Amino acid sequence: QVQLVESGGGLVQAGGSLRLSCAASGGIFNINVMGWHRQAPGKQRELVAAMPSGGRTNYADSVKGRFTISRDNAKNTVYLQMNSLKPEDTAVYYCYANIQNIQLIRSEYWGQGTQVTVSS
Repeated sequence: QVQLVESGGGLVQAGGSLRLSCAASGGIFNINVMGWHRQAPGKQRELVAAMPSGGRTNYADSVKGRFTISRDNAKNTVYLQMNSLKPEDTAVYYCYANIQNIQLIRSEYWGQGTQVTVSS
């Protein structure tokens, strides 16, 4: 019954900011990785940012210097602060987590997706 619930998407003008959040809940033993992917129409889903537990954060080149990923481990929550947004950032953003549940089974989980639209 592990699930990821996202919030924070919306419509913003170029140069603006949005903050996405994603909370994992239900039968969690350990979270190995939390991060964000996005998918624009007609495009492959791509990694935006990831934060492995005990590892180095990873950003897509296109968002370096503009986006910041952070985690609140006590709340099993990951955030994506998006600044200086560009129209090409328009996509559905999906929260991602690699989670070991209380049955000790590791699985990948995805949030429901949240639309981010950046107007010019």
